[in-house]
Amino acid sequence: MGGNADMVAFVRARLADEEHVALAAGGDRWRCPADVPGEVHDRTGGVAFTVRGRGFDQHIALQNPARTLERIETNRVMLGEYVEVADLDTDRPAEDFRSGRAVGLGFAVRQLAAEYAGHPDYQARWLPRFIQ
Repeated sequence: MGGNADMVAFVRARLADEEHVALAAGGDRWRCPADVPGEVHDRTGGVAFTVRGRGFDQHIALQNPARTLERIETNRVMLGEYVEVADLDTDRPAEDFRSGRAVGLGFAVRQLAAEYAGHPDYQARWLPRFIQ
């Protein structure tokens, strides 16, 4: 995987951090009961949050631990696909399918890494490349 191994390791570590937090929060789906606006409930019906106004309850419920775990899994699948062709993700790729796949997946993985740009281990060289 060459020079991209550290980027993949960085993204994997951040996903593991998020997974730990989601599991610690119970790993459940949350919902907003229509009869109690502003409340976010966990699967047992317990109140996970109470927030009044501006749709915060709906937003928080949408960011539930179960959805986070699903997103982490799909990102891990994409990382696995990228690892298979990461050596071909270069500034001057060949004009074949595998190289194109590597550059496309590399762009997506760089976007994943950029979600964590505020992390002290993030490196600016991982910014997505725009190649023509």
